[in-house]
Order: sequence, then C-alpha cells, then structure tokens
Amino acid sequence: MDLIFLERELKKRHDYPYRWYRKQNDLWDGYTNFIYETINWETLIDKIKKVYLKYNLNKHEIFQYAANRWYNFHSARAVEFLFCNSDKVVPAKSKDHEKDFFIDKIPFDHKTSVFPEKFGYSYDWAVENEHKLIRWLYDNQSSQKRFHLKNRLFVIVYDSEGNHWKMKAELQLIKHAVENYLQNFETSQLHSITFDGNQIASDIIWIQRP
Repeated sequence: MDLIFLERELKKRHDYPYRWYRKQNDLWDGYTNFIYETINWETLIDKIKKVYLKYNLNKHEIFQYAANRWYNFHSARAVEFLFCNSDKVVPAKSKDHEKDFFIDKIPFDHKTSVFPEKFGYSYDWAVENEHKLIRWLYDNQSSQKRFHLKNRLFVIVYDSEGNHWKMKAELQLIKHAVENYLQNFETSQLHSITFDGNQIASDIIWIQRP
C-alpha cells in the first residue's frame, strides 16, 4: 500500500465540510459501493456525479454520503495494513467483524474513532482513565453489523481545534503510533472488562496532532 499517496488523496476531502444527511442504509450503500475500489479523489468525484445524475439524487447529499464512506473506509484499510505489516501481528485467515488480526495469539478487531464529545470528560482525563472511555465506547457502539462484545483495539484520533475527523488522514502519524505500540506491546497492559459475563481485552492507541 502506498501510504504517502493515499494520505494525499484522503486529505483532499478536507477541503469540504464533513456532515451526514442521513444514517447509513442499504439503499444508499448500494448507490456508493464504488468507494471500495476507488482510491483517487478525482475519480471518486466523477463516479459521484454519474450516480446523482442516474438516480436523480440531491448532489450535496450523495457527495457527503459517498465521500464520507470513502474517507472512513480507506483510512481504516490503511490502519489495518499498518498493523498487519508488523512481524508481531498475524492477520486473521477467516476474517469477520469480530477479528482482524492476532497479537501474541490474542484476536483483535480494530476501530479508528474520533474522540467522542459525548463522553463528557476531557481528552486529558480520558488518557488517564482509559478503562472508563473503553467501557463507554463499547456501551455506545453502533447497533449495526459491526456490533460485538469481543476484543478490540481502539485508535482514537484527537485534534485540539476540534477537527478530529481530519486526523484519520494523518497516516504517517498513525503509522508511527502503531509501530511504537506494537514494539512495546505487553499483554499485561491490556484492559480487562466484563460485559454480561464475557471478559474482553481492549486498549487504546492515542493519535494527537503534535
């Protein structure tokens, strides 16, 4: 994966405001499934134009829907690549929504998330109380297809000016953080949390603009 090229393409999304006009749904996912095989931003724009003309859609709404899916998917794909590119990580052979890879034979799903404003505490407080944020993230996860109560590594992105979503494109910064985390990984550092009698292992990798 060419991370430098992908980071440049993702950052082109930053020239436009980030918003959702609707919750994700099967119909609009169907309109925009071209995002998976599209990496170039200009190609993405061309495909969005074709879709809103073909289906007579609101161009602002379909732009936001497609651009957001594209941005989040390719950022997540890059983060997974960064993990799986390490000698300490074994990619899951039978991949599902509950596991992406193994670290020291422990299965993990990974999820990149912006620092949640609804958490109710400051970023600095959350860093000192990771277990509280981890439980909050599990309790408040989407009820869609990726919902689970299994092991998960959270990559939390934070920007002091509030543009947390833009940090998902800082792939070189994320690369450094992931490599540092894996180099110093110890199972004893994982947070153990119990949900409905099920014990899960989780942790947070923090990404903050320097």
